[in-house]
Amino acid sequence: MLHVRALTRPGLEPLDFDLADGEALAVLGPSGSGKTLLLRAIADLDPNEGQVSLDGASRESMPAPVWRRQVTYLPAEPGWWADRVDDHFPEPEVARALFAPLMLPATMMERPVAELSTGERHRIALARALVQSPKVLLLDEPTSGLDQGSTRAVEALLRARIGDGAALLFSTHDEELAERLGDRQLRVRKGRVELGAS
Repeated sequence: MLHVRALTRPGLEPLDFDLADGEALAVLGPSGSGKTLLLRAIADLDPNEGQVSLDGASRESMPAPVWRRQVTYLPAEPGWWADRVDDHFPEPEVARALFAPLMLPATMMERPVAELSTGERHRIALARALVQSPKVLLLDEPTSGLDQGSTRAVEALLRARIGDGAALLFSTHDEELAERLGDRQLRVRKGRVELGAS
């Protein structure tokens, strides 16, 4: 259970919510409304105030890298720190098992990142997040730039992780995706968050 109380930062009004194991919560709102600010605040990537805990353990009780492995944030434009795909995975063979469900050929592991399409990079970055087996996934526009087939593949893999007990908090502009994948919705307008049913 992710427990959030009075979480705030510049551009985001204080909010409270809980996210249960095996639950998906969609974050909707126009560009610039504060969706990304919310995800980054929970991940503790930017200065923020409030109480955030996971299964009763507060963020402050553990080193930041430990928190971010359990509560993993994937930005809309992931970063890359090496030339080849396999250099981004401590155990490439473990990651390779995620490639087929994401409609990626296994041989892509040996390719240079610079040669990949935006959609391929996005799916590989998702695999990079999933190999950590986080308890909570914070995904910023997880299907942005993907074609319909790739979008369905990402959704199916995320549903499988939710079925295994992971919690998902994801931002999207896609109302239909929010309906399909989200159990509930958060709507963000000018930094103000409203919680409702999906």
